[in-house]
Amino acid sequence: MKKAFFAILFALVSNLSFSQSEQSLIESCIQNYIEGTSYNKPDSIIKAFYSEANLFLSNKEKPLWIVPISEYVSWFQKSNKGEFNGRLGRIISIEFYNDIAIAKAEILIAEKKQEFMDMFLLKKIQGEWKIISKAASSKTSNKSGKKILFIVSNAHYYGNSTIPTGNSFAEIVNAYDTFINAGYTVDFLSPKGRAIPLAYINTSDTLQKQYLYNQDFMYAIKHTMTPNEIDYKAYKAVHYIGGGSAMYNVPENSDIQHIVMQIYEDNNGIISSVCHGTAGIVNLKTKNGKFLVEGKRVSGYPDSFEKQDDEYFKHFPFLIQKTIEERGGNFKFSKRNESYVEHDGRIVTGQNFQSSNGVALKIIEMIEKNN
Repeated sequence: MKKAFFAILFALVSNLSFSQSEQSLIESCIQNYIEGTSYNKPDSIIKAFYSEANLFLSNKEKPLWIVPISEYVSWFQKSNKGEFNGRLGRIISIEFYNDIAIAKAEILIAEKKQEFMDMFLLKKIQGEWKIISKAASSKTSNKSGKKILFIVSNAHYYGNSTIPTGNSFAEIVNAYDTFINAGYTVDFLSPKGRAIPLAYINTSDTLQKQYLYNQDFMYAIKHTMTPNEIDYKAYKAVHYIGGGSAMYNVPENSDIQHIVMQIYEDNNGIISSVCHGTAGIVNLKTKNGKFLVEGKRVSGYPDSFEKQDDEYFKHFPFLIQKTIEERGGNFKFSKRNESYVEHDGRIVTGQNFQSSNGVALKIIEMIEKNN
């Protein structure tokens, strides 16, 4: 029995490792295309495509414009190699089966208010993933290229218990939708990367239902980034998501703390949180060694609102309000189930999921005013 168990476990781990490896290889292939076309690097484009690949593009004078890869590469040979040309690219989704894959990438040219969606067909040829065809279409877009970093947790349980928890889906979508509609791009960061647990999903809520069945959005939730994949210079603000998961792994993660404070201090960015997400900011320190919350008005989920007789509460590593007050912060909150937002300098915090939209709107207002 024991041998059979370990054999099954080994097979599962091996399959997972294989999947992650293939995923990474496909990502690398598409990133070669993105970097090559954004920085005029013909060699990177050639590396991404099969030598006989075709691109199927739109043209006012043709019902279908078929461009051989050799011709496409020549377009990027006319500009200065390595010079950024205004194209901002990111992978939207990848799906693969054995040696074939399909993928999507968004290409944004903010200056022209133009958004392209590229769809790829890939095949693993002689052990190397190659794009064998690409179709693209474009539309006018309000996307600015400004990016917000959402910080979420991989914790599935309250501490070492078997009591399940997750990241608040309501808090994610309420803020996410506000930023997206304002033309911002949102990335997700977690301590371990990849899929995160979700909680408080209400399919009777129109907005939550919309995003729950949005494949591109759920792909992002399933493939969150790790700290070593983040370039802090790309972000205008960070936003800590709440839910019980927020109490674990994130607050004590030194890599995430470093990224957040780089965005805040070096990039003149904004730090924000909502509900239990405020747990993520209690340990943050400025370059002078002081706690970020010292002397600041901060909101989040109050200690008095917790069900302190429930089993989950016994596994809390600390209390948000108490810790903030011990570190010199002025914790503020309002009645239950009411939106409440605090704004002090470049710190914006909200009491609950009802505050998510208000926090996002305040961040947008501050960024646009600063610009």
